[in-house]
Amino acid sequence: MGELLLDERADREDMITFMATSGTKLQPEDIDRVVSNMKAWGPDFCIVVSPNGVLPGPTQAREDLAAAGIPCIVITDDVTTKKEQFEALKASNFGYIIMKADAMIGARREFLDPIEMADYNGNLVKVLAITGAFRKMQMELDKVIDQVKAGKKGADLALPKVVMTSDKAVDGEFSNPYALAKARAAYEIAQSVAGVNVKGCFMTKEWEKYIPIVSSAHEMMRQAMILCEEARDLEKGADGVIRKPHKKTGEIVSKTALISKPE
Repeated sequence: MGELLLDERADREDMITFMATSGTKLQPEDIDRVVSNMKAWGPDFCIVVSPNGVLPGPTQAREDLAAAGIPCIVITDDVTTKKEQFEALKASNFGYIIMKADAMIGARREFLDPIEMADYNGNLVKVLAITGAFRKMQMELDKVIDQVKAGKKGADLALPKVVMTSDKAVDGEFSNPYALAKARAAYEIAQSVAGVNVKGCFMTKEWEKYIPIVSSAHEMMRQAMILCEEARDLEKGADGVIRKPHKKTGEIVSKTALISKPE
């Protein structure tokens, strides 16, 4: 979703994005391919998006890119519990945005098929979007783009250092306090999904026991999505949904009333 959030109508004239993917497995040869493609393209900065961003693969990717003089921002799920690795990330020159609600999926073969995977991720995307987490992430990336446009390069770029908590996600997103409460509850539920899936995927050996555990985690994410839909409907009822589109120049404008022009 990263590049789509930065150019939602594909009409921005102030930036160009390029994506190189490692595929699903994050093997060393996959990382090498990504780094080689990025070095050849020579971007002003890179965004390294991955699950568990302190794993060897994602770590190697950003370190190799940094060694080539390309500033890097890490976007990943919650790695704050991995104390030593997270402290090293905080102390580094890398930017980071830790999406705490981007919870691990229930990856058990008896439960997870392609449709279950897509359904879960659809619910998760809605939670990250409606709670405000995606907007905060997009705004942080736009700040870096604005610095590049102003002439800053390399080590002069101020990169984000953000842990996306529930309070940070919902801040400024809702005019109705009940909508805010629902969205905040949704984010908290989504954060807790990871712990349930870790239990089902790694800590429970008997299939008769881990199937209902991972299934319950997915039901939690679905309920979080429903809370988000309820929150947005409350905002719609008061004609208060905040919209902040990009202009072609990259400038962000805003509006709330549906029948109005953003300014």
